[in-house]
Amino acid sequence: MYEIIKNFNKQFEYEPQIEGDLSLEGVKNFIAAGMGGSHLAADILNSYDPSFNILVHKNYGLPNLPEETLKQSLIILNSYSGNTEEVIDSFYLALEKKLKMASITYNGKLLELSEKHNIPFVKLPEPKVQPRLALGFHTKALLKILNKEKELKEISELVYLLKPEEFEEKGRELAEKIKDKIPVIYSSEKNQPIAYIWKIKFNETSKIPAFCNVLPELNHNEMTGFDVKETTRHLSQNFIFFLLFDEEDHPKIQKRMTILKNLYEERNFKVEFLKLEGQNRFHKIFSSLVLSDWTSCYLAKEYGVEPEEVPMVEEFKKMMEEAL
Repeated sequence: MYEIIKNFNKQFEYEPQIEGDLSLEGVKNFIAAGMGGSHLAADILNSYDPSFNILVHKNYGLPNLPEETLKQSLIILNSYSGNTEEVIDSFYLALEKKLKMASITYNGKLLELSEKHNIPFVKLPEPKVQPRLALGFHTKALLKILNKEKELKEISELVYLLKPEEFEEKGRELAEKIKDKIPVIYSSEKNQPIAYIWKIKFNETSKIPAFCNVLPELNHNEMTGFDVKETTRHLSQNFIFFLLFDEEDHPKIQKRMTILKNLYEERNFKVEFLKLEGQNRFHKIFSSLVLSDWTSCYLAKEYGVEPEEVPMVEEFKKMMEEAL
């Protein structure tokens, strides 16, 4: 795990290639079907530039959209293992409906089906790591399918710009602060994908509960759940809050974060700003995500749990297979 994080920037050396013929002629919409770490690249690109407007589908089948909209869409099926049952289900339905499709995978049934039915695909590189740790590969592969050559060039610069070792000590310090606490990550709506990835890194790497939410909406509801009274203090005493502070956010979002921090601290909660910084948007996003990797990895060490594998997910998959 340590080596994976330390060398994360090298993922941006990867040059994805599309196998087969892919035309975007007539495509007005993009639908990315994927589960777990395999849909995070689409989330990242929506945060990078909301105008990409990629609809992320995290379910069986296809989104409940008009047939005409589906026919004008490129269905991008993403499964690192190639065996994710929800994605395979989406593949079969898109094939049945004769929709335009492309896939991103490392191996497995999705690769086999793509080759059999002449569906263009991008094959992810070895070595195989957990999808949440392969976001450089996934994001470049998705940019290739979207034909975003300018953005591919920009993200490739992270090989040199992003220096994972610079975030290790900060990650270790955050892990010490989080020990015996439940982290909650808050962000603007634009940065929600980053907050969500922080959450799942704590879930999957540190094996702990973690939660996220967005401003300004949470100022109208969730924060009142932390308006501590003597009779409710025991319910919230183990939370610690992190605010993803971005100078590109609306000034009133920034103001809300400062006021919220003050309100929570008055109620004796630990609150910390995590400032998004970098030379460009991709640098800011992936710098924060590398910090989330170091933090969750060192927290796993604090708890004495194995950081990379997700045995409960594998146990669940096996039980699903047995139940069929």
